[in-house]
Order: sequence, then C-alpha cells, then structure tokens
Amino acid sequence: MDERKAHYIAVTAIVIKDGKYLIAKRSLEEKVFPGLWTVPGGKIEVDDYKSLPKDTGSHWYNIFENALRREVREEAGIEIDDIRYLTSLAFFRSDGIPVIVVSLFADYAKGEVVLNDELSDFAWVTLEEAKEYEFIEGILEEIEMLDIYLKTGKMPVWGQK
Repeated sequence: MDERKAHYIAVTAIVIKDGKYLIAKRSLEEKVFPGLWTVPGGKIEVDDYKSLPKDTGSHWYNIFENALRREVREEAGIEIDDIRYLTSLAFFRSDGIPVIVVSLFADYAKGEVVLNDELSDFAWVTLEEAKEYEFIEGILEEIEMLDIYLKTGKMPVWGQK
C-alpha cells in the first residue's frame, strides 16, 4: 500500500478544570515542535482496541475516547471524564504522510499532573492567559473555539465550505 494514501490518526484533549484549560510544553528533545505548547494527545494505536472485547461481533466502539484516556494518563498522569467532540483537522507531515487529528475536550476527573519525558512544563490557563504562550499552530484556535462554546452553547465551525 502506498504510505501516502494511508493516514495517521491522532486524538488531542483540551482538559477543563475549574474553568481553566490544561496546556503542556513539549520537551526540547522532541523531534517535532520542540519547546512549543500544546495539549495532551497522540496517535491511535491498535492496542487501544485490539486487546479489548468487541462491542459487537466484529466492532469496537469509543476508540477515540479510549485512546485519549490512555494518552492523557501517559502524558499528564490524570484521569478525564465526559469526553466530547470539538473539531478535526488534517495536515501533511514533513515526510508527506497525512495526519488526521480529532480534537476533543474533556473534564478533569482526578489525579495530580505528572508529566512524562515528552513534556517539560504545564499550566492551567484561561483563554486570555493562553494567549501569552507559544503554541503549535491550531492549538490556541481550538482553545478559543472551546471557550466560545462553553460561554455561548454554540460551537463555532471554522473552515467549513
């Protein structure tokens, strides 16, 4: 199969706690976006579902949600609840492979933030405070989208044709 026809699929989470959003700084040792701020997330792995019992005879449900719980636990050491859809985006990696990112948001459930080696710092911020950080492209816009939704009950849709 031509690799350029296959996609990587990733999920990200904007975690909400007491009206603030969890952001994290990528380690300077990371190959992609070193030192920039982001939110927890990562690639969907086959083990996110293959090792679980199927929900029907042939299928697994809630793959994004299960992968996101794992990623947030691995990267930030916390548990999340009430995962909801925010938006999705696509881009091409520097090697030409397309990536689909499903951006979700969730409520903080429990735990203390303990970062893995991929991340070097974290903060709980309001939208206004977030504007002072240097983010990976698109992350601040997604925090803005979520903030609008939480304040108005209406989800802004960007890029719709």
